[in-house]
Amino acid sequence: MILVSFQGERGAYSEAAARSFFNEEIEPIPFATFSKVLESTTKEKTQYAILPVENSLEGSVGESYDVLYSTSLNVIGEIYHRIEHCLIGIGKLDEIDTVYSHPQALGQCRKFIEEHNMKTIPAYDTAGSIKNVRELKEGNSAGIASKDAAEIYEMPIISDSIADNPNNYTRFLILSKTNSELTENDKTSIIFSIKHEPGTLYKIIENFHKNDVNLTKIESRPTKVNTWEYNFYVDFEGHENDPKILEILEKINQETIFMKILGSYPSAKLG
Repeated sequence: MILVSFQGERGAYSEAAARSFFNEEIEPIPFATFSKVLESTTKEKTQYAILPVENSLEGSVGESYDVLYSTSLNVIGEIYHRIEHCLIGIGKLDEIDTVYSHPQALGQCRKFIEEHNMKTIPAYDTAGSIKNVRELKEGNSAGIASKDAAEIYEMPIISDSIADNPNNYTRFLILSKTNSELTENDKTSIIFSIKHEPGTLYKIIENFHKNDVNLTKIESRPTKVNTWEYNFYVDFEGHENDPKILEILEKINQETIFMKILGSYPSAKLG
């Protein structure tokens, strides 16, 4: 049995994404925080960890990028998981005035919430919000989560497909203590920080352009050490064991204060 750590309660989208990625029977192990998720796999209590890193509607999950900075684990895979939000509770739609869920889910259902004049209360997890609503037993309260969460907590679905945009996907990364072998369709993720000088970032990005390597994402996050200094998270096509990519990484390493290779892994398809 494959043990996979994830953040949230049973029925979370991370759990569903893990099941889809491994496409076999897994034992999902829930944790309250992203750092605990990674710690579990680092200490070999689980074999894999899964983290949400970005959503097609609400953008990046900042906390995930922050914990990636310090982890010793390697990214060995990714998956784009379709997010289908439901309003779940014991009351009727016209009775609901308060809705609980993770801030990302609340943001993804903003139009529905505003149309029904609902007060929002952030929760640390979508599935966890359903667990809380079940314990409240109040007809005016509901949570936003998946159909799986409604089934696990035996709560009625009041309304389904409530996201602002049906093309709602979250990208998840899979991490472990192992590495992924080179394939014909790989992606590499790195983190680096640079001197606060004009043209420094351009010089680094230019390495990819000169070598005809496609950048798929660049994200900046505050270092939380010095004011207005950032770490850059970059995804690009190719594997770190490819000689061309290895040469690029060596050049970047010379031009940065800090660089870390998060991992190379097979690139996932959307949907």
